[in-house]
Amino acid sequence: MTDTLAGTTPQFVDFQLSETLTAFQAGCREFAESELAPHAAAWERNHEFPEEAIQKAARLGYLRITTPVEYGGTALGNLASCIMLEELNAACPAAGVTISVHNSLCCSLLANWGTEEQKRTYFPKLVSGEWLGAYCLSEAGSGSDAAALVCRARDDGDAWVLDGPKLWITTGSEAGLFLVFARTGEDRVKGISAFLVERGDPGVGIGKKERKLGLTASPTVEILLENVRIPKDRLLGEVGRGFNVALDTLDGGRLGIASQALGIARAAHDLIRDHLRTQVDAKGRSTAHQSAQWELADLAADIDACRLLTWRAAVLRDSKLPCGAKASMAKLKCSQLANRAARAAVSILGESGLAGPAEKLMRDARITEIYEGATDIQRLVIAREVLGG
Repeated sequence: MTDTLAGTTPQFVDFQLSETLTAFQAGCREFAESELAPHAAAWERNHEFPEEAIQKAARLGYLRITTPVEYGGTALGNLASCIMLEELNAACPAAGVTISVHNSLCCSLLANWGTEEQKRTYFPKLVSGEWLGAYCLSEAGSGSDAAALVCRARDDGDAWVLDGPKLWITTGSEAGLFLVFARTGEDRVKGISAFLVERGDPGVGIGKKERKLGLTASPTVEILLENVRIPKDRLLGEVGRGFNVALDTLDGGRLGIASQALGIARAAHDLIRDHLRTQVDAKGRSTAHQSAQWELADLAADIDACRLLTWRAAVLRDSKLPCGAKASMAKLKCSQLANRAARAAVSILGESGLAGPAEKLMRDARITEIYEGATDIQRLVIAREVLGG
């Protein structure tokens, strides 16, 4: 065996970003620090959607990362999206999740499953920021168990007629396009289809706005569908394939939330680092408690490890390779890390941690273990692949 391998060229895994992505990362960080960070706390206090900042992000191309070039996108892909979302979420998770959902759950879905006519119709509005997209899967009795949805779509000759509320819809009150999953048959899985619903369609309404622990500048609302009649050509993909569309799209969505969690974890790490740097003696030597330094070191190592998990899954998705379990690994570990890092920041900063940015990070971090599939759902996805392998 050794003889047959002698002289072969070693394989290298490239961990260095290209010049394009390095410059893109720097631009995203500059935007986050100048346009998001100074305003994030005020947006949260006022429960104010950062509309102007989102429009600036649109002008910089941040709403078209996963959209093909022929439809006005940049087609930079999932790796670029993860890089961007880490930077944006380190400054403002509310703005970050808005852009994440728009790219990974809406534009990607349309690119992968939409017809040519649908793409030509909707991408100009989506990539420009004229319309934001909202992903409407969850219902009161259908959260982690997505196949339990009951919202119905009835075939009525030349149209589909949709009825039923959707809950916990991110950016729903601001969106112009809703990607709605509804029941078209009795089969639990094969009876689900996907549809494109416009904000202006008669019968579409915005219901209650949720009062939330964190991400208060990101509106989460109920979408009401009452006898909504849409043309037949608003069907996404094939009848009965909606569940497949949802699961495929959620792989990209989980990468977006993994990146959001990374940004939150990094922001918490930086708060701890800056706090410990102030603890020095007269000669400038650190007097920070060793346990706090160890926590900082563990967080630094874990952030790097989670970033590599996320980037690996993103590269697989960009390469059109299966990435479901890998995306779940990234989402699982990044979201757990975000919560641990935020708790550590509150603890180490003490009283200032209870009243300053660390407190906000702790509240914002919690949702990362819930949406795009709760922590235990990620474990189920990973376990199925491990056992099946």
